[in-house]
Amino acid sequence: MIEAHATSKYVRTSAQKAGLVLALIRGRDVNRALATLKFTKKAIADDIAKVLRSAIANAQNKDGFSGDVDNLYVSACYANQGPAQKRVRPAPMGRAFRVLKRTAHLTVHVSERPEKVVAIAADSAAKDDAAPKRGRRTPVAKKPVAAKRAPAKKATSKK
Repeated sequence: MIEAHATSKYVRTSAQKAGLVLALIRGRDVNRALATLKFTKKAIADDIAKVLRSAIANAQNKDGFSGDVDNLYVSACYANQGPAQKRVRPAPMGRAFRVLKRTAHLTVHVSERPEKVVAIAADSAAKDDAAPKRGRRTPVAKKPVAAKRAPAKKATSKK
């Protein structure tokens, strides 16, 4: 099974915003993931699509690749926080506010879906003899619920 990944570093967005879009494509086939990114109304979707195409190309260049891109799916994708650029914004009365321009590192892992192996029974009679049949379990009768006791009254003393 082939696995490949691609990473784009220092992308000018926050990791939280990128993570929202990455959650849309996690676990999907690569063709469906690219279609999803094409119609997503977030600016980071173009950068994620670029990383996904790079991961697909990396998988195609690996030894042992079957040659069928339709078998690839997004096995993992995440956004790690990168360094933040610190800027200063003037504020009233001589003060200043700090502005953080965040960056993110985008990573996409793709891998091939395993082929489903289906066992074919040679003889259905031999199959029936090998496995004993189990009977259906009868439901257990429920016990009646005992009447609930009233809580004991607290004794109060008068002085």
